[in-house]
Parts: sequence; C-alpha cells; structure tokens
Amino acid sequence: MAKTYKVRIWKIEVRKNARGKVTSYRVRWEVAGEDFRESFKRDAQADSFRSDLLSAQRSGEAFDTTTGLPISRARKDTDASWYDFTCKYVDMKWPDLAATARQTTAEALIRVASVFVPNGNSATRAGEIRSALRQWGYNTELRTNGVIPDDVRMVLDWCSRNTMSVRTASEPDTLRRLQRAVTRRLDGKPFAPTVARKTRSVLWNALDYAVEEGLIDANPLAGVKWTAMPKGKRKVDKRAVPNPIQARTLLNAVRDTPRSGKRLVAYFGTMYYSALRPEEAVELNKRNLAIPEPVWDSERECYVYEWGDIHLDEAAPHVGARWTDAGTPRDKRQLKSRAAGEGRTVPCPPELTELLWEHINRYGFGEDGRLFRGERGGQIPMITYTRTWRAARRRALIEEAQATPLAARPYDLRHAAVSTWLTAGVDPATVAEWAGHSLSVLMEVYAACLYGQDVVARRRVQEALGHRT
Repeated sequence: MAKTYKVRIWKIEVRKNARGKVTSYRVRWEVAGEDFRESFKRDAQADSFRSDLLSAQRSGEAFDTTTGLPISRARKDTDASWYDFTCKYVDMKWPDLAATARQTTAEALIRVASVFVPNGNSATRAGEIRSALRQWGYNTELRTNGVIPDDVRMVLDWCSRNTMSVRTASEPDTLRRLQRAVTRRLDGKPFAPTVARKTRSVLWNALDYAVEEGLIDANPLAGVKWTAMPKGKRKVDKRAVPNPIQARTLLNAVRDTPRSGKRLVAYFGTMYYSALRPEEAVELNKRNLAIPEPVWDSERECYVYEWGDIHLDEAAPHVGARWTDAGTPRDKRQLKSRAAGEGRTVPCPPELTELLWEHINRYGFGEDGRLFRGERGGQIPMITYTRTWRAARRRALIEEAQATPLAARPYDLRHAAVSTWLTAGVDPATVAEWAGHSLSVLMEVYAACLYGQDVVARRRVQEALGHRT
C-alpha cells in the first residue's frame, strides 16, 4: 500500500441540474497530485466525509495513493460489512446464473443474513430487512438500475452500516449461529434437506469468494463438522404417485373443469404419458411433435392413434419476472442437466397422441408454433394451470383422498409416468434417457414408488410362509 502526506482538500461542490435543483454534493481532494472525488445526496453526508479527511490530514496521518483515503480508513474498507460483501458477491455471480439460480442464491443469503444483524432488533425490523433484501438488495438488476422506494433504501443503507463484518464469520459463536440458520427455519423447525444443502452450498461459495477478495484468510466452514445437517432423502413419496386408474380419472376431471380444463387436458397428459416436466410441456412447439395422423378404422368405426415421438429442445421454468433478463415470468433455458442445444426424445403413446390431436384440432398452433397457449395467447400462466389442477383434484378425489399427498401437484404425474415405465419392465437405462435423468438418480428417486411392487412382494412372503394364494 503506497502512502503519501501530500494532500489537498477542496470545498464542497454543490451540483445542480438544468432547472437549478440541487442533485448532489461532491467532495474533491488531491493525493500526491491525483484527483479524487466522492458524491453524496445530502450535504451533511458530504460535510461529514470532508471533516474526516481534514481530521486525518491535520493529525499527520498518511493517505493511500490508490484509494485516496487515510490509511486507517483504507484498512477499514477492507473489513466490509456482510451486506456490502454479499451484494458484491451477488453482482459477481449474476451475469452467469440462470434466473432460478439467482433466486436460489438470494434466498440462501437471506436465511443467513440474520446471523450478521446486531442483536436487539425487533421482529418487525427483521421482517423489513428480509423483504428489502429479497425484493431489491440481492437483485443486481433492480438494485443498480431500478428506482428503489425511499423506505427500502433506508433499510438497505442501515444494513450497509450496521451488519457485522465478514471477518466475524470465522468466530466460533457466529459459526454455531450459521449452522442453525442453514438447517432450521425461524420457527425452529428443520428445513427440508434439499433447502439446507443449497443454503450451505451458497454460503460456502460466498465465503470462498471472501477469501479471494482478501476479507478473510480461509473459509471457516472447512473446519466445521455439521452434525445437525439433515440427511437428504431424494426418494419420491409413493403416496403422492397416482396409479393408472387414478391418473386417468384426474385427466378426465381436468377436461370437465371450467374454464380452462379442455385447453389444459393435453398439457397435463404430456406429463403423465411422456413424463415431461411442466417447464418442458409449456414450451412444446409444432417442431417438437412427430406424431402420426389418426387413421379411420371402418370396421370399428373409429379413429386409430399410433405411437409417436416428442423431441424436446427447450424448457422455460417459472421463476418470476424480477429474476429474468427478459423481464418475463419464465426463463427460457436448455433442458435440465443438458448443454445448450442438446435435446431429448421421449415416446408418445397412442393415448397421448389422441389428446394432442384433439387439442390441435380444437385450438391449433400459435403464430410462433406454440402448442399450449393461454386464452389470450402466449405462455400458459402458472396460476391458470395450478388452479385448474386443484379444482380437478377436488372433483376427482373423495374427501379422504384429498387430505393425502396423492397427486397434490401436477409434477406427480411425471413421477407416475416414470414409475409406470419401470414397473412395466422397461430397461432402466432407457427410462433414464426418456426421463432426462442419470441412471443413478433414477434408481435413487423412483425405487420406492414402483406401483404394484408391494403387492408382489407380499404375495411372495405369503407363499414362503406356506399360505395358499
């Protein structure tokens, strides 16, 4: 750090716009012939900053030639507050993250933020801080280019001044509190294992970045044994997976559900018959379909539908307009766990072929070739298909079944499709390819929900005990 005593400090400059309104107050000073400037919204802030410079100069303190600040203040600036540091971390990650990953990063940092907030703050203040961080602080685009409300700006400024130093993350007490923040919610209940793992991963990566920036000497998490870390269970809850009869009953209930049921039955059908993820189904286009046209059977006096294929190439997960570059609720991306441009082909059984042709004949394709559209065109709003599914579930299931996890989410139709393929004896490697999984993930997630396996197993036990079947 090069230092000098050659310092000149000028009067505060009042800056005005064309209409004569004061826009800012600028402090200008010179260090070893190099000009430095700092602008402030309020004159009191500018006067305070200038007074600090004058005080350091009069006391004979050296100034840093790189930052232009007194040596004591330059060192202090390397001891960043947790809020300032995490904003810098988010800004560094933002351009390369998908919208869903941006949201995940923000939520993870919000969970641990309370550890670095001084004690004695009310629950109301804690809620204000979390809201300000979620809506503005940890959103690079809105924080840097948006118009932040005055009340939110005050909260974020408070965080910048008052959150504890990044260096406190290395203290034993802070590490214990971090472990609790990662594994438990504010009400003391444990987070889901996937949430805890993601939060710890983001925290670990952020502290690695703090090491790179020279704010701490080493990542303090490396030497901590996380005994309270919940063990993850990635297996699908088999109570949530509908059997073939239940799935078809639910699809028929969707068809009969006003007002969007007929428009959405094929959409849900792609999840059940071809195991599409919702973000894959919503992006289906005419170019993705390779389904044969129906053939009239004169003997049975009906149309016959055959097997086809669906060639997937894009997905659009719903994350919210605040997190996407395009400002749209969905972020158009490559398929999950695949490189950009890498597709996946899934079979389209005759029942789905029939549903798709029924939908095409009724609604056609959009101008851009889109298969599933909202009533006003464009992508199907998430709230529309969520409400329709809930209404259809109430229509299809008795009250006792509604109280269970059975088909609580449209995604459970995908689980039903994959488990049905496995139960039917399809080679697991083929199922993994169709579903867009690795083989190891497939067997880990779906091994417990194969429909009908419990019945077979119990029959074998009965036979081993000598009972007649």
